[in-house]
Amino acid sequence: MKNKRQEKLLELINDNAYYTQDELQEALNNLGFNVTQSTISRDIKQLRIVKALDTRGNYRYVSNIRNTSSVSDADVHYKDIFKRSAIKIDCAFNDIVIKCYSGMASGACVAVDNFFGNMIMGSLAGDDTILVITKTPEIALQLTEKLKNMCKD
Repeated sequence: MKNKRQEKLLELINDNAYYTQDELQEALNNLGFNVTQSTISRDIKQLRIVKALDTRGNYRYVSNIRNTSSVSDADVHYKDIFKRSAIKIDCAFNDIVIKCYSGMASGACVAVDNFFGNMIMGSLAGDDTILVITKTPEIALQLTEKLKNMCKD
């Protein structure tokens, strides 16, 4: 049941704009899935669903997982989220700080983890700031340049 519910959740957010967990809960309940807000919240976390700015300037739920997507589609999606979110990227010692537009840090952090998980020890996102921790200052400098270049492409 969980897999079917999560597949339907991905289908819903890929086909329509949903702005709140309540909207997602109502849609799933209307389709016969008896879910609570906490179930929706867990599914969102497990599926790595994030909120991203849409073309109308609203934050909606999005996912890199699509029923017919390829790896390159996911990469394009993550890169787009990061480019739209990041304002300033800088490092000090082995830490990288990424300033983002308000509410966008979580989505951008998922992109960082997706692309550069092998270079980092961990990351933490707030509302508008991401902290990325690397093992060495050299890795932090390399990653900072890669992140800046990602915003230019």
